[in-house]
Amino acid sequence: MDISALRHFLAVADEGDWSRAANAEHVSRATIQASVAALEAEREEQLVVADDEGVRLTDAGAAFRGEARGRVAKAPAPAPKAGGKAKASKGKGRAPIVKGQPKPYPKRQGR
Repeated sequence: MDISALRHFLAVADEGDWSRAANAEHVSRATIQASVAALEAEREEQLVVADDEGVRLTDAGAAFRGEARGRVAKAPAPAPKAGGKAKASKGKGRAPIVKGQPKPYPKRQGR
């Protein structure tokens, strides 16, 4: 079982809504739904039921919730995502000095 899929399942269980769970996990709604579907396929049982009122756990999902929490608690913390804020360069903030004359643009040929 993938730890991220377990985290996604727990977010759905806690939030009771696909979109709120996706926002909480900083992923798309499709990713959350695919993760839960993969867990259901792996376990060969339905864990959640979605209807007009939201998403709720089945009896199997409620029983699995505790197991999922235990596995996530034992797992190492996720590594921070690449990217983030750009670091400023250590230069003086000036444009480079180019010696010599700039090359002229070539003349456009007739069409």
